[in-house]
Amino acid sequence: MEIFNVYLPIAGMDFNILLLLLIGTTVGVCGGFFGIGGAWIVTPALNIFGFPMPYAIGTDLAHMGGKSIVSTIRHGKFGNVDVRLAVSMIIGTTVGMELGAKLVIWLEQMGLAESVIRKIYVVFLFLIGSYVLYDYLSHVRRQKKAAKAGEPKEESGQTLAQKLNRINIPPMIHFKTSGVRCSLWLPVLVGFVTGVVASVLGVGGGFIRMPALIYLVGCPTLVAVGTDLFEVMITGAYGAFTYGVKGRVDLLAAMYMLLGAAIGAQLGTIAVKYVRGYSIRLLFAITIFIACASVLLKQLELQTPSSILILTAGIAISTVIITLLVRGVMKEKAAIRSSSKPLL
Repeated sequence: MEIFNVYLPIAGMDFNILLLLLIGTTVGVCGGFFGIGGAWIVTPALNIFGFPMPYAIGTDLAHMGGKSIVSTIRHGKFGNVDVRLAVSMIIGTTVGMELGAKLVIWLEQMGLAESVIRKIYVVFLFLIGSYVLYDYLSHVRRQKKAAKAGEPKEESGQTLAQKLNRINIPPMIHFKTSGVRCSLWLPVLVGFVTGVVASVLGVGGGFIRMPALIYLVGCPTLVAVGTDLFEVMITGAYGAFTYGVKGRVDLLAAMYMLLGAAIGAQLGTIAVKYVRGYSIRLLFAITIFIACASVLLKQLELQTPSSILILTAGIAISTVIITLLVRGVMKEKAAIRSSSKPLL
C-alpha cells in the first residue's frame, strides 16, 4: 500500500491517500446528517494515525470549513438554516476560537497538549452523549405513556430552552426560521463557549452546538442541524486561519479529505429529509459514545483497538445513514407511484 502514500510537508510525514479519502467521505456523510463538522472522527483519527495533536486540530479545521459549505448550501435549500441565528453567534465564536487556539499553543509549549486535550475530549463527549441519550429515552417513555392513555402526545412541561427564552435582557431578537424569540446574549454566549471548545478540541463545535441549539435556544432538530453547519463553516474557516498562521495546518491532507467529503456531505444532507428528529438524536448520541471510547483507548495507549474502533464505527454509521436515505427514497417513490395510479 506504500504506492498510495504521499508526503505531507507541513506535518512532516508520509500518509496514505486512500485513508484520507475514506476519512473524508465518512465525515462528509456523518457531518451532513448530524449538522456537525465530523471532527469526532477526523481529529482523533489523524492523531491516532500519527499526526501530532495540534496539526490534527488545525488540518481538521481547514477540511471542515470547506466541507461544511456543501452541506450548508444543501440544508439551505431545504429551509433548515437560520442565518440570522447563526450570524448572532459569530462574535462569540470568533472570540472563543482565538482564546482556545492560544490555550492549545500554550499546552503544546508545556508538552501537555496530547494528554490534556484527549482527557477533555473524553469528558465532554461522555457528558453530552449521556444527556442526548437521556433526552431520547425520556421522549420514548413519554410517547408510550401518552399512547397508553389514548392521547396523541404528552407535553413534557416547560423546557430549559423555554425558561431561558423568557429571560428579558435587551436586545430581544426574533429568529423566524427557528420560531424562537430570545435575548441576543443567549446565542452569543453559546457561540463563545462552542468557539473555545472548537479551537481546543479541533472541532467545529457542532457536537455541543447542535445540542445547545436544541436544548438551550429551542431550535427544532432539523433547523439546529442546518444552522449548526452554517456556524461550523465559519468556525472551520476562522480556525484554519488562526492555526495556519501558527503553522499547524497541512493543506495537502485537508484537500484530499475534502475530495471524499464533497460526495459524503451530499448524501448525509439529503438523508436528513427522511429521518425523524428524535431518531437523529439517538444516532447522534451513539456516535458521541463511540468517539469517546476511541479517544479513551488512545489515552490508555491501546493504539490498534482505538484505530479499528474509530474507522469501523465511522464506516458503520455512514452505512446506516445511507441505508436510511435509500429506504426513504424508495418509500417516497412508491408513494408517488401509488398516488398516480388511475382510479377504476
